[in-house]
Amino acid sequence: MRFCRFFYMDKVRWGMLEDGRMQSLSAPPYYRVVKEGDPLPLEEVNLLAPAEPSKIVCLGLNYADHAREMGVDLPKEPVIFLKPPSSVVGPGDRIILPSVSRRVDYEAELAIIIGREAYEIPKERAFDYVFGYTCANDVTARDLQKKDGQWTRSKSFNTFCPLGPWIETELDPANLSIQLKKNGEIKQKSTTANLIFKVPEIVAFISSIMTLLPGDVILTGTPAGVGPVKPGDILEVSIEGIGILTNPVQGMKNVLAK
Repeated sequence: MRFCRFFYMDKVRWGMLEDGRMQSLSAPPYYRVVKEGDPLPLEEVNLLAPAEPSKIVCLGLNYADHAREMGVDLPKEPVIFLKPPSSVVGPGDRIILPSVSRRVDYEAELAIIIGREAYEIPKERAFDYVFGYTCANDVTARDLQKKDGQWTRSKSFNTFCPLGPWIETELDPANLSIQLKKNGEIKQKSTTANLIFKVPEIVAFISSIMTLLPGDVILTGTPAGVGPVKPGDILEVSIEGIGILTNPVQGMKNVLAK
């Protein structure tokens, strides 16, 4: 099933897609699904980011080809970092380039959405705690990443974590095609079968460090082909079985002028 957040009649709501229409829900669907009101035409609602995480935990260097293009050795255990919830935007929202960076890159990724509180769970039970999956773009100020020697600043700017368009719950993440297009041209293309650490290992590893809460997001890493963006670019992350996440890129100066 596909679940989302949307804006309708001056209110943010949860919903599920049914027969090409949007069915409102009375609460987040992590524990149970309670329908509310009549279905709405899709063209009448505005989709938002499909999660409100308390934290976004990300994996770096989780595709061998990406590790090679970055010139680093393959990790022996997951390399994790955090993005703040304030970096989240939804489908169609602008990615705003910060004035302090001269090189911002796209990074297409499969995102895991947590559905139950998870702490110190074994990998054999990891899927019991996964609610579903969505598309993500781990936008990165590459020059600041290299300058700082660590990743917090480069990954944390507002708008640097587009998510969407919805959460797909009926999906096997083992071998999904993933790609990114910039202005219609394919720049990244791979499959989740190439993940170094698979979904169960990722969830178990992170839960051994911190408690994961319903709605928390895990970004599973990006394949090779990362590259720079500029104002006016249109980025499309597509993942088999989920859909397409589209975001335009805008420069900071343009925003300040409005």
